[in-house]
Amino acid sequence: MTKKQHHPKTELRSALPQPSTNLDEQWHPYLETIAKRFDQEYQQAAFDLPPEVEAMPVFQDWNAGRLQARIASPFWELYQPKKRQHWLDIGCGLSFLVYSWRDWDAYFYGQELSSVVQSAVNQRGPQLNSKLFRGIEQGPAHHLKYGNQQFDGVVATGFSCYFSLEYGQAVLTEIKRVLKPEGILLLDLLDPDSELAENWAILETYLGAEVLLEPLQAWHSLIQALGGKVVKTKAGELFHLLKVKF
Repeated sequence: MTKKQHHPKTELRSALPQPSTNLDEQWHPYLETIAKRFDQEYQQAAFDLPPEVEAMPVFQDWNAGRLQARIASPFWELYQPKKRQHWLDIGCGLSFLVYSWRDWDAYFYGQELSSVVQSAVNQRGPQLNSKLFRGIEQGPAHHLKYGNQQFDGVVATGFSCYFSLEYGQAVLTEIKRVLKPEGILLLDLLDPDSELAENWAILETYLGAEVLLEPLQAWHSLIQALGGKVVKTKAGELFHLLKVKF
């Protein structure tokens, strides 16, 4: 069962979590576990869960397909991608297939851990719009397979909850690298104090991906220490959505 993780506030650059020199080695097994969890879900394979978990209301909503609509972050409500802008969606899932990228007329690039998602969307995306869909790369968020200052905006929703502040620092540093000056980051963070958080974290752990209930202030301090400024926020039932500029 997941327990809340407590960390001191990161108020000064000198107090940042120190990235491990072997971050790849350290995180590779866990990243593989997360990828497996989402491969299994996207393939609609069965999960073997104990009866007490299946009795939880949060599981019943997840199993019925209702939970995603409740907890997904509508990033476009904070900033809608503009025509001809180049956007990267990290941990993108089915984003190009289900959100309004074609209406926004923005160029879509993705990076995703799940090979199942990458293959499916790379096959379907060009059929929907071969001009806007620029493909999905497979890989972790701390190694983005794109060039420096390539994007007007980055979407990073639905995955920071699986990672520590140390890993988050590496991801945010990579996002800064690929963003153009004055570029926009749309990031969501799990609110550990929300009514749903503890039970959702338990469900995710049994589905195969442990959730870390990091304090929101710790993430805000990390963003600030890396030169970021939160310019707008939107609170959801489970996640807080942030518009960030570096």
